[in-house]
Amino acid sequence: IVDEQTMREELDESTGRRQMTIIEDREKKLHPTIQIQKKMKKGEKQREFIIPVGAQLTVRDGDEINPGDIIAKISRAVYKTRDITGGLPRVAELFEARRPKDPAVVTEIDGVVSFGGIKRAKREIHVTPEMGDQRTYLVPVGKHMRVHGEDRVRAGDRLSEGPINPHDILAIKGPRAVQEYLLNEIQEVYRLQGVKINDKHIGVIVRQMLQKVRVKDSGDTDLLEGENVDRAEFRSVNEKATQEGSKPARSEPLLLGITKASLTTESFISAASFQETTRVLTDAAVRGATDTLKGLKENIIIGHLIPAGTGAHRYQSVEFMVEQSYYDEEIVPLTEAGELVTVE
Repeated sequence: IVDEQTMREELDESTGRRQMTIIEDREKKLHPTIQIQKKMKKGEKQREFIIPVGAQLTVRDGDEINPGDIIAKISRAVYKTRDITGGLPRVAELFEARRPKDPAVVTEIDGVVSFGGIKRAKREIHVTPEMGDQRTYLVPVGKHMRVHGEDRVRAGDRLSEGPINPHDILAIKGPRAVQEYLLNEIQEVYRLQGVKINDKHIGVIVRQMLQKVRVKDSGDTDLLEGENVDRAEFRSVNEKATQEGSKPARSEPLLLGITKASLTTESFISAASFQETTRVLTDAAVRGATDTLKGLKENIIIGHLIPAGTGAHRYQSVEFMVEQSYYDEEIVPLTEAGELVTVE
């Protein structure tokens, strides 16, 4: 830490005091760290902490510290208005499955963390598993690290600060984990406002976001490698191939935003009613597409019964026969006085 090169005094607007703040080296050769040395053994390094750009130091060189003392503070942006309008962009980002602007670096394997050298303003982080090859990740030098040397991490853990990319969770942990992540993050926005929404409503939307798969290996099927197909269709094709003794196809799950998921449905009537109506109808006309009206939305638009409940396809051939009522066979008349009249 060098004064006016990697550190300078700045005025803290919230407290009105001057604080020692870490700044980025212009030549990007110096990287601030704080070394903790034992009191009785001077010169022996016990622990080393990497200090990110923007951190405010609370200790000076030579200060005596105890376990639990704060050596640096990292300022974070605080939103003044935590209303639903401030949270809606976050909900839209999650439902559209957008990739965050500055995502966190996530480890793909379980292992022990160790730090390597610095190359092109990026620090090397090695994750060494008990068995298998070591993985190396590059993190910008100015980013705050969430791990230290010799820390043990699990697949999917963040190595640096920042929002997690949901596509990374899908690739590392699978569909179930990304469903739970999206559900919890969306619910968190509404919980801050005291709004209670049952998980099943959000779960229906998230399930539709994962309805597509990408073909990795077509096997002996008619599917094309790299093609995006519906999960139900992929399962049906594989079942047919297995019954015939052919090699089934392999796929990987795909996460789509709600807009893209709606526009890639089998029904062009359903897709056209959402967004990009002209493009969807033009594309359907060029392909000569036929809508089989299997879903709820397209049947509502056409004016048919929805294929659910009594409108389901299996009930369409059922005839309802009305039997004569038991009470129509014998009618007991009453007199004006209300006395029963015996009928022989």
